[in-house]
Amino acid sequence: QVHVVESGGGFVQAGASLRLSCTVVGSSSTVLVWAWHRQTPGKQRNLVANADSSGGTHYADAVKGRFIITRDSAKGTMFLQMNSLKPEDTGTYFCYARLVTPAGAGSRHDEFWGQGTQVVVSS
Repeated sequence: QVHVVESGGGFVQAGASLRLSCTVVGSSSTVLVWAWHRQTPGKQRNLVANADSSGGTHYADAVKGRFIITRDSAKGTMFLQMNSLKPEDTGTYFCYARLVTPAGAGSRHDEFWGQGTQVVVSS
């Protein structure tokens, strides 16, 4: 069964760094899009950063210059390096992956979400 596994969350003080990891398990399909979203209690899940298969990246304004998203396509793994963390970065971080698999004359796209990893930044 294909699923996504996250790791790397934790409790840190403002100014510290953390690296989140996300791995697709159970599939060798190409990952078209990787993304991290953050959610806090009572609020919707918001995009933090994403990376596509052509190497393009996008960051939310609040994390530009502090967070870096990278991918290791050969290992089916994606990383989010979070530097200069702020209390407002606190939340549950969810990994998202969109896979593409050849299917007949075309292809099939599948989306997966991880279970989330907690990041808490104290002031």
